[in-house]
Amino acid sequence: MVSSALGRREEPRASMNIGEVLGLLRPEFPDVTLSKIRFLEEQGLVEPDRTPAGYRKFSHTDVERLRYVLSVQRDQYLPLRVIRDHLEALDDGRETAPLAGSPRLPRIVSEARPVVPERFSAAPDVRITRQELLEVSGIDDDLLTDLESYGLITPHRGEHRYSTEAICVARAVRDLTAFGIEPRHLRPLRTAADREAGLVEQVIAPLRRQRGPRSAAGAQEAGREIAALLVRLHASLVASALDRDVL
Repeated sequence: MVSSALGRREEPRASMNIGEVLGLLRPEFPDVTLSKIRFLEEQGLVEPDRTPAGYRKFSHTDVERLRYVLSVQRDQYLPLRVIRDHLEALDDGRETAPLAGSPRLPRIVSEARPVVPERFSAAPDVRITRQELLEVSGIDDDLLTDLESYGLITPHRGEHRYSTEAICVARAVRDLTAFGIEPRHLRPLRTAADREAGLVEQVIAPLRRQRGPRSAAGAQEAGREIAALLVRLHASLVASALDRDVL
């Protein structure tokens, strides 16, 4: 049985703000963001109190519910609808068995992380279906269709399957929508990424034409290093532009 502590119940007071909740969850769930917590609230999975000024105040039970939801999403790849129905049963005092089901996807899928300069490497060769992508990323079919129409996500030719990069893109766009940013706003990023990839290919092409396994490995490693530097440069330029706007 799942602990009834997950069910909504009266507590002496709800005292934590959303930033403090994020700090408690981040060590176990590095990908969790403020937008993700707000999204789970919008989906009815947690209902923090509100101050007269409208600020959220979370209780320890709220935090445990969030931890449970994030754990089940990560480990069992279940859609939010199933998790919400399960928690609602607990809230109503109904006896309910634990959410069953072993992982349906390779664990590397659930652990897909955005590429960062310090760990720029080739993505594992994992292919998932459209439905699996929807469930793991937490987006709906309409949003995925938009992402495909703007070239932000592309299935592999003839396979109708997606890579782990598609999961990272879908999750990032999902969080950006909380700020009013839509796929149509992100098309220039796709164009810029294609140009940067073309620059990398141009630089490493001579290395690839050389013979021997060491040359091939060297070209691959050089490509990763250049790509990482470009990502770092892009981040720095965005930060610099924001600094100028603030000042």
